[in-house]
Amino acid sequence: MTVQLLLASGSSRRRELLDQIGLEYEVFGAAVDETALAGEAAADYVCRIALEKARWAASATRTHLPVLAADTAVVLNGQIMGKPADTDHAADMLRRLSGQTHKVYSAVSLLLPAGIEDLRLSISEVTFGPIDERWIAFYCAIKEPMDKAGAYAIQGRAAQHISRLAGSYSGVMGLPLFETADLLRCAGIPLLPEVNLN
Repeated sequence: MTVQLLLASGSSRRRELLDQIGLEYEVFGAAVDETALAGEAAADYVCRIALEKARWAASATRTHLPVLAADTAVVLNGQIMGKPADTDHAADMLRRLSGQTHKVYSAVSLLLPAGIEDLRLSISEVTFGPIDERWIAFYCAIKEPMDKAGAYAIQGRAAQHISRLAGSYSGVMGLPLFETADLLRCAGIPLLPEVNLN
């Protein structure tokens, strides 16, 4: 099949989600500073980073393909929780999330070769039950929290502690598929394979 877009992400989770909806794509990880600006709201933050990733990948590759990028932030009590710096940081994040409801902001952007940009935002709420110290130590030891916003993966072992999800499962994973598909359709990028239905 013809390659339809460039995914500006090295995330295996985002590749898995694009595979799920049958897209053909190339991968080029975007290297941008993901530090939040002083006083920046979570929605503004993820939208800005998603756009910056797409612009950076388009410039670095000089691709003629549409560029898709995304960013996800876990937000507890108004504070953006980034990716853990180490296992101690991950354990601290998990203790803070234990027994609490937090929000997950996930933005997806599309940059077309003509320079046109479009963007969608998904906001979900995730509730954790109590997480005991032994499980936190185990989870950090297997390194699953590393390189993940909020130090957990909803599609991994942390799912056993999630009592409620209101919103987008794929958005919490890192690429909201409903918003992504809407973005692609609006840009005229087909989501159905060319097959003979006769």
